Amino acid sequence: MALDISPLKQWIGRSETVADPMPAFPAAALAATLDLPAAPGVGEPLPPLWHWIHFLELHKGADLAENGHARLGGFLPPVPLPRRMFAGARLSFPRPLRIGEAARRVSTIANVTLKQGASGDLVFVAVRDEISGPGGPAIVEEHDLVYRDAPRPGPSPPAPRRAPARAAWKRELKFDAALLFRYSALLFNAYRIHYDRPYAVEQGYAGLVVHGQLIATLLADLVRRNSDAPLRAFRYRSVSPLTDGVACVLCGAPDGNAVNLWAEDGSGALLIQAEAELAAR
Repeated sequence: MALDISPLKQWIGRSETVADPMPAFPAAALAATLDLPAAPGVGEPLPPLWHWIHFLELHKGADLAENGHARLGGFLPPVPLPRRMFAGARLSFPRPLRIGEAARRVSTIANVTLKQGASGDLVFVAVRDEISGPGGPAIVEEHDLVYRDAPRPGPSPPAPRRAPARAAWKRELKFDAALLFRYSALLFNAYRIHYDRPYAVEQGYAGLVVHGQLIATLLADLVRRNSDAPLRAFRYRSVSPLTDGVACVLCGAPDGNAVNLWAEDGSGALLIQAEAELAAR
């Protein structure tokens, strides 16, 4: 019997506001975590997607569920499925968000939908974030959270999708446990699949799970490394999980003011598909 999500739809329209003074430390810590040569300082623009290390909600330990996430039923609806993943996002950047300039994020539950997947019920919660600084709107983001049931014994999952064959830009890297732990700390994210290996394996993964947001951030960074044009929009969708120690290849194929982006593992299986829109030159 399909899950009844009608009670969950009562959360549509619910909103919350989080303020952040935008200090320099989080960006400096992320730059160190990613082995970047320098970090942006006060007054400089925050690199695209780095806003995810700001506007954090400080949940008490007593308010965390067994998996490390905050207990549901507050801002997010109480979806009765144990596994939650960041499935993808669509972002636009009207103006830069600058370090040292106080900003606020207004988040609204935009939709709650039910779909059927190969493993059973999937509940998608769409959240719209509007982030504004002193000059007005700086980032508009719509992201999707997907909830699913615990893994069940059964047939092997379908073969992974293959990544596109050609890329003009490539960067290969691997994620280790220390990097994933540090990124989780910057997000104030206690989800155990990212740092607790026995728990991650118990949940059906081959190892520690690399944050989809981290890979998306590095895809945006790939654009910055290869183009001076400002990023105007970015979209991405998670396709399959990546675990620590497995090669990740960041790929880009520019096409005018657009860049097709994707991440693949060492065997060519597609991990994340994305697209960036650059400002016209």
